Amino acid sequence: MIWPVSGNDIDLSRRGLVMGIVNVTPDSFSDGGLYLNPALAIDHALQLVREGADILDVGGESTRPGAEPVDEDEELRRVIPVIRALRDQTKALLSIDTMKPAVARAAVDAGAHIINDVTGLTDPRMIEVAASCDAGLVVMHMQGAPRTMQQQPCYDDVVAEVRAFFETRLRALEDGGIDPARVVLDPGFGFGKTLDHNLALLRALPALRVRERPLLIGVSRKSMLGKIIGSERMEDRDWPTVALTSFAREHGASIVRVHDVRPNAEAMRMTEAILG
Repeated sequence: MIWPVSGNDIDLSRRGLVMGIVNVTPDSFSDGGLYLNPALAIDHALQLVREGADILDVGGESTRPGAEPVDEDEELRRVIPVIRALRDQTKALLSIDTMKPAVARAAVDAGAHIINDVTGLTDPRMIEVAASCDAGLVVMHMQGAPRTMQQQPCYDDVVAEVRAFFETRLRALEDGGIDPARVVLDPGFGFGKTLDHNLALLRALPALRVRERPLLIGVSRKSMLGKIIGSERMEDRDWPTVALTSFAREHGASIVRVHDVRPNAEAMRMTEAILG
């Protein structure tokens, strides 16, 4: 299972990757405002690398339920200095978490290796950006938009519909001149989905690997965990996240996107050792 990323072929068949979250935002659900200052964001990112992060996912616009949009200039102001600085200070892969083609283009020019788009590259301009570079691509499923996605999400069969979305997007990217091998698929836990939808997707992880593309799982500290354990405290969601990292790796996921890197990296390595 090879993932071509910016000229490097990453073998995901035996060793999964941990993606550390770097929110350069004032309003992200878990750590909004803590790393809005670029210097603090850079220090935090380098700490995540020391804890075992293989990828740093830098985002300048919150996509939590109900989040307000951020204009393009502001998003660029937040993320580009961080990516430029990290490019020179770490060998970790750098990912830009954005829905905006211009931000993706600027981030790749600044040193980003991966474009992580929660809209699944549905904007034709984003396909053009992706086709013009060799960055790795993360295609995520989302029903609706961040501001409204949790207002009564509905599916006839959430697993079948997410899988169909992946199939459609891979065909569209291929038609746009993009090698599907560059793509990692993200089911989008919590993005237009109820707790029952999220659980159904977790149970069906192997079925979501369209064309044998790798899966990225992002459940870190999400409200679904609080609902399951019966706690609204954010800090109580860290260990359930670790449990799902091990579960997801055992069931075929290759990348986990997390806030708290060290325990999740250790859980992934332990699971891989057991799986052989």
